[in-house]
Amino acid sequence: QVQVVESGGGLVQPGGSLRLSCAASGSIASINAMGWYRQAPGKQRELVAAITSGGSTNYADSVKGRFTISRGNAKNMVYLQMNSLKPEDTAVYYCNADVIGWFTRSGDYWGQGTQVTVSS
Repeated sequence: QVQVVESGGGLVQPGGSLRLSCAASGSIASINAMGWYRQAPGKQRELVAAITSGGSTNYADSVKGRFTISRGNAKNMVYLQMNSLKPEDTAVYYCNADVIGWFTRSGDYWGQGTQVTVSS
């Protein structure tokens, strides 16, 4: 009843930019927060950036100054602008939505992931 879908990943050279998009849909009463996580092969999934319904943001130290998380006009949309990309940014990026649902569970919902590869 709740779906989270990411898009925008791809192959980019070091120093390049990508913009990831995420949309949450379904039986959603409200969204407390949305965020981006990433997981590289053999690594744990880590928080990249998050934004609350009130607009507060948090970033991993490794991406501060390079990545920007933002909300769309629709509250169910979130974006991640990634600039000055580095090879170590290579990972599968997952969108997360902390959802209050109608007639379905409330909590975290995850997208399927989108691959970001930074390579020359």
